[in-house]
Amino acid sequence: MNNNYKGKAKYISASLAVLLLSAMTLISSGSNSSLLHFYKILTPIKGAAHDNENGNIVNSIHEMKKYIIDTIPGDDTLIIQTKVDTLNVKASKDSLDAPVVYHADDSMVLDVPGKKIYLYGKDARTKYKDNELTAPGIEFDQSTNLVTASLKKDSLGKVIAFPTFNQSDFKSVSDTIEFNMKTGKGLTKGTYTQQGEMYVYGEKIKKVDDKVFYAKNGRFTTCNLDTPHFAFVSRKIKFINKKMAITGPVHPEFEGIPLPIYLPFGIYPLSQGRHSGLLAPTFTANDQLGLALEGLGYYKVLSDNWDITTRGTLYSYGGWTASVSPRYFKRYHYQGSFNIDYQKFKYNFKGDPDYSSSKTFNFRWGHSVDSKARPGVSFSANVNAGSSKFNSLVPNSPMRNFSNRLYSTIQYAKVWKDKPYNISINANHNQNTVDRIINVTLPEVSFNLNTQYPFRRKEAAGTLKWYENIGLALNSNAKSLTYFSDDKTVSPLPIFNQITNNLQWGANHNIPISLSLPQLGPLQIMPSVSYTERWYQKKFIRSWNAVDNKVDTNITRGFFAAREMSYGVGVSTRIFGLFGFKKGSKIQAIRHEIRPTISFNYKPDMNRRSYYNTQIDETGREARFSVYEGSLFGAFGEGKFGGISFGLDNNIQMKVRNKRDTAQDASKKITLIDGLSLSGGYNFLIDSFQLSLLSVSARTNLFDKLNITANATLDPYDVDAKGERIKQLIWKRKWATLGRLMGGNVSMSSRFQGGSKKDNKNTNQQQPLTGQPYNPATGMPLDEYQTEAAYINSNPAEFADFSIPWSINLSYSLRFTRERKADYSGFQTNFYQDVNWNGTLGLSPRWQIGMNGFYNITQKELGTLSLSLSREMHCWQMGINISPVGRYRFFNISISPKSGILRDLKINRTRYFYDF
Repeated sequence: MNNNYKGKAKYISASLAVLLLSAMTLISSGSNSSLLHFYKILTPIKGAAHDNENGNIVNSIHEMKKYIIDTIPGDDTLIIQTKVDTLNVKASKDSLDAPVVYHADDSMVLDVPGKKIYLYGKDARTKYKDNELTAPGIEFDQSTNLVTASLKKDSLGKVIAFPTFNQSDFKSVSDTIEFNMKTGKGLTKGTYTQQGEMYVYGEKIKKVDDKVFYAKNGRFTTCNLDTPHFAFVSRKIKFINKKMAITGPVHPEFEGIPLPIYLPFGIYPLSQGRHSGLLAPTFTANDQLGLALEGLGYYKVLSDNWDITTRGTLYSYGGWTASVSPRYFKRYHYQGSFNIDYQKFKYNFKGDPDYSSSKTFNFRWGHSVDSKARPGVSFSANVNAGSSKFNSLVPNSPMRNFSNRLYSTIQYAKVWKDKPYNISINANHNQNTVDRIINVTLPEVSFNLNTQYPFRRKEAAGTLKWYENIGLALNSNAKSLTYFSDDKTVSPLPIFNQITNNLQWGANHNIPISLSLPQLGPLQIMPSVSYTERWYQKKFIRSWNAVDNKVDTNITRGFFAAREMSYGVGVSTRIFGLFGFKKGSKIQAIRHEIRPTISFNYKPDMNRRSYYNTQIDETGREARFSVYEGSLFGAFGEGKFGGISFGLDNNIQMKVRNKRDTAQDASKKITLIDGLSLSGGYNFLIDSFQLSLLSVSARTNLFDKLNITANATLDPYDVDAKGERIKQLIWKRKWATLGRLMGGNVSMSSRFQGGSKKDNKNTNQQQPLTGQPYNPATGMPLDEYQTEAAYINSNPAEFADFSIPWSINLSYSLRFTRERKADYSGFQTNFYQDVNWNGTLGLSPRWQIGMNGFYNITQKELGTLSLSLSREMHCWQMGINISPVGRYRFFNISISPKSGILRDLKINRTRYFYDF
């Protein structure tokens, strides 16, 4: 009986255990947060993101949704509860805020009782946050957080390696370094560091944070030698990293020798990029204006897109100059600048008979647009205008004084996408400062329609028919022009009245019709038709005044038009000839290419009525003129033309052995004549002067040394005693000639220099400044590049290239024209010749002498002659410029550091002398 009850108790206990376990399981399954926390810690999902804790939880949730079904139907939301870890570990008070990365080339010693770590090796390194220390030996004291490093020497006392320290923008090399890794402060001895262009040395340097440090017994210089040629020395210096340096009493020293020149304090900008500040002047002396402080000014940064420079010069005799130069810039859109100059000078003293004064001004504007800002649209401006006497009165600028032309251009152009037409609108200005005439073109509009093929099928299949290659185009140009003078002796009228009285306008329209034909063997045939129409504003008629025995002129204003058509068929080809030499000869072959062209043209006489005859002298001699002579686009030619036009162009090359190339049969080509051309025409439909004027041109660059360009206009007909053409070819009198020279020009230039071509290949040669002019009196061109170019151009001795042992540049120009005399008594030939030269000669590796000059052969006048002497002194430069002869004579001696940040510290002596 007892046994029976015992068995029942066992079964009852088992049943109760199963029920209890089921209940616990049911309760546990309803707690999602516990399940999630358990799952997250013990079994992380493979492939889950590990960017942050939230990211892990979210990715884990998405993975768990694949396997977990919530007990509440229709609700798959998982409730997340934050669990706080029961383990609370407190960080040590002396612990660091970030891990320390270290490396030792040799070994590392850990002193546990002393809480110190030693790193040994030539390149031992530690890195903590943005602090990086490299040294041959490093000691870290954990109790004080101090890192100590020092240099290492070999057995002979020679330094093997120095400690270097980098933090943010601060980099230094020292003898010893002590640095607190927790506070960021440090103390170094015998430290070198660089701040922009400045090299700084301090006997002791204390670093208080990542931006500010102090130096004791420090010096700073732009010389990159351990023992600099010059330096500024002060006992106390405060540096604000990449911004400025502030010193107590400071003095300069050269070659370690202090100079007895002391300043009570100094503030030195170290920041890179733009920052406002004063612009130091230069002391000069002028024979006419007196002593001067030249270029005193201020630079102001207005915004990220604007800045402005103001400069002025004061002369002891009462004259002054002022300049205002604002600049603007917007990245990827546009950039430009203005420059307004004003000069007021007094010559001699008030009350003297030769006393005079002048007021002149000059305005310049340059603007350019980034091509990507508005595709298809371009706008540019290059304006240079002002008083006619401004250039000649600019002090201390011989190059500017001899410039007698001012030019301006403002241009807007638009090209429509996927359209065959485009338009451009221009405004131009040119000014002759000698005759003081100012010409203004405003506006000039050009509209062009690209060649269209009206007979071509939209979807052509197969070969095109001949008429489908007929193309039409349109080129239209309209403009207005006026001129005036700012000199009362030239025109007493007010400027506005001159502008309205001298206003001219006109237009020219051209419609070319072309037909592209396939090549016929070696011949290319090109038929063409052209229609041109011109619109005029006035007619200009001359008549003989028998009472006063002179030619009178009469102007009739209105709207007039003239037209011209021409038809032609052109044929062109190319002919090659080769003359070879025997094997082994230095000259292997000469190649000659001839490009002849001939066209048959017909032009009807559509402008006969616009020509007339009038008497021009008392003898009754007559001349023929057009009523549209002197118009903007000129008058059409008179008479019919039915004949041929011809042209002949030549190219000659020579193939020679290349001695510098060791390969077998190595050769090189030398161009003897780039082009030698002759062109002209013959008219079958007129009874006299059938042969037109001949045009001859030649160009070559002999042996890549001598560049020659020449062209001339020849008249095949003879003249009488007064220079008038007669109906007789000149070849009947002079058979060995092409004709009478009517005009032309010849220019030659060459450059020779010593040294290896390989060494001089990448050398920057000093060339005369071209493009938009600058203001030498203020030194502020339109942008930074032009500023530097202007300075180099004005001071060639300071920018000598000592790698070139010698160099010579020569150029010669000859121009001549044949013009009718003002009294119609005949013709006269005017010649203009001038020569330019410049060269350098290296006297030693650090001394160079140079010379440049200009001579007007026609007027037998020496424009300018200047000599320069340059001395290279590592971190310094010396330049001497002298112009001993000519109208503008001067000398200049300048010694200055090469660094741009210290350029204003130069020693300068300048004197100018003028001959009026």
